[in-house]
Amino acid sequence: MIFEPKTVDYERSPYTGMTRESWIEAGEFLLQGIFQHIKEFEAPIVMPRKETEITYPHLHAPEATQEAERKAEMFEGLTRSFFIAAPLVHIKPELCICNYSIADYYKQQILRSCTKGDPICVGSYEQLQEITNYADPFRAFQQTVETCALVIGLWMSKDVIWDTYTKEEKDKVAAFLSSFAHANTVPQNWRLFNMLDLAFLHREGYPIDKEIMLDHAQAILNYYVGDGWYRDGHSFDYYSCWAFNLYAPLWNQWYGYENEPELARRFEEHSNKLMESYADFFDSDGFTNMWGRSNIYRNAATSAFDGNLFLNNPTVDPGLARRISSGSLMQFLSREDFLYKGIPTLGFYGQFAPLVQGYSCAESPFWLGKAFLCLHLPQDHPFWTARENNGTWEKLKKKEVRCTVLDGPALCFSNHEANGETVLRSGKIVKDPADNHGMWNYSKLCFNTKYPWEATPILDKVGNQVIRKEVESQQYVLKDITTGELERCNVTFWSGERENVLYRRQFFSYDLKRETHWIQAMNLADFTVPYGIMRVDKMRFHRHPVALTLGAYGFPDNGTEIMERTNGDAKAIILKGTDFTGREKQLAMTIFLGWNSIDYMRSIGTNPDSEKSIIVYAATERKKQYGSYDPYVLISQVITKESHEDFTEEELFPIADMNCEDSTRSGAYGTTTITLKDGTVRRINFEGVEGRLSL
Repeated sequence: MIFEPKTVDYERSPYTGMTRESWIEAGEFLLQGIFQHIKEFEAPIVMPRKETEITYPHLHAPEATQEAERKAEMFEGLTRSFFIAAPLVHIKPELCICNYSIADYYKQQILRSCTKGDPICVGSYEQLQEITNYADPFRAFQQTVETCALVIGLWMSKDVIWDTYTKEEKDKVAAFLSSFAHANTVPQNWRLFNMLDLAFLHREGYPIDKEIMLDHAQAILNYYVGDGWYRDGHSFDYYSCWAFNLYAPLWNQWYGYENEPELARRFEEHSNKLMESYADFFDSDGFTNMWGRSNIYRNAATSAFDGNLFLNNPTVDPGLARRISSGSLMQFLSREDFLYKGIPTLGFYGQFAPLVQGYSCAESPFWLGKAFLCLHLPQDHPFWTARENNGTWEKLKKKEVRCTVLDGPALCFSNHEANGETVLRSGKIVKDPADNHGMWNYSKLCFNTKYPWEATPILDKVGNQVIRKEVESQQYVLKDITTGELERCNVTFWSGERENVLYRRQFFSYDLKRETHWIQAMNLADFTVPYGIMRVDKMRFHRHPVALTLGAYGFPDNGTEIMERTNGDAKAIILKGTDFTGREKQLAMTIFLGWNSIDYMRSIGTNPDSEKSIIVYAATERKKQYGSYDPYVLISQVITKESHEDFTEEELFPIADMNCEDSTRSGAYGTTTITLKDGTVRRINFEGVEGRLSL
């Protein structure tokens, strides 16, 4: 089942047709999927669970842990679905879904969840510590996350739910919230959950510890790196957008403007800074890129636009914000594979286990309900009345590429007019060498809005099972020929952009026990072409013999035409096919200097879009320990189209001239100059990169 809006307006919304009423219909559509599983009014929101090995409740965990997790799951289902229900019941207090009064249901479930002894009580902080035998006195529980969702929902539906509680009932909910607000939390974006709990309590006249509030707020402020982005843990990802830049503006309105005006000023400044470039993070259709952890939250990434509108002085373009928010919403709701028994899958599109983290449960995807918080805006707000516009995409000239480089969070995203795609290249990444999942989420060389990342392929060219997994999409895989050991890049340093070339360095199996000179590495240099990215990377190996592969994007295989082309020494493989929805797709990978061969693999179950997929990849070997005159640089490109219109010869083989200025003409040192047939010249020089590396 897909969502199809009944109310559309292509005059006001020429790109999507979506209106405020369309969003209300979409919210009701998702609630319908939930409440068809609620067999009786007293039952909690625990949804059908297809995946049972990765997500919680973890069935092999100790019973005390499982008990705490079952409570967390009930609360997560309640509060995250409340993101959608709360603004809807404010708009429609009498809303009924599956014959249930939605306002009455949430009013009762919230109170029972906070009532000790009730069968669906999710436990105060103190009760959870007791259940887990005080094994960790500094432990934070999942309920802390969900209390924040709860107070946002109570605020949005205040007149319908919170204000209709008796004082005794309010006191019971407040005591429950206070137990988490004042207790231990995780020292990253979780601090914001405590801040909003405290702010809500303060607004409602309950006492709070203002020193705890200040301690959390100062820490959040100091996670800021510039350009509107915050560091979350070590990484940068959408938490900067759906947490820091949604919750901090809310905190401003509830508490900061009045009680901590200097902090509030800075949070407002940071949100407005994000708005300067964040729209270009999405593509011409408003699609969200699959990147970073928690991708099951999908279009929640658009909630940062709404967050900006909570501020006293927002700067977001409302017509552009609505266009992207609606485009991203329909990116998912318009797909048949998005729902499992009416509930968003544990995946990006369909169910996709390689994406899922152990901190998620079947109800976790309703974090995407944050996108629906825009419904708190009245129908005459500019977010709903402004005419949709498509920002940068309306201004780009034919085949023009716009690049945005943000050194603080180490993000470079490019908007390609030729195919309407946005390509992200990132840095400042540290993952454990064994964390393949983390590398898929963060360490891909490129993330593309129309080609979500592929997990390790498992079949060979003719469909036989592969034992040794020596290819990854958009990643280098290094094989030590002497030992047979395979290594992937788990750390990416950032060196920034010079003369339209982005420089980074990736290390294979980086760890702190070895000096970097004893760790195999790749110096990365890449630049945009109209349909994609060209790479001029340099090997930084201290040990040979080695074999190296580089994969293109994973390509959905729903019947694919595969073609090979040559032009002099350059070789290309072209794929033509369709994605799960039937949309035309085309990908080409071309190898130039330094590579020995180009080939492809097939796979099953490793692509988020389609069950079957194909990965084109380049391969080479370096056998001599020292003194080889094989090229040091590896030149390749990956280009894509959203149509079957043939790539031209110039697009497949765009290089008119390659010149390495070193004495061996191998790219050993100095400048490698690439002259393209359209007259573009790119000069790549790795000297000086060492002094600008940042992590």
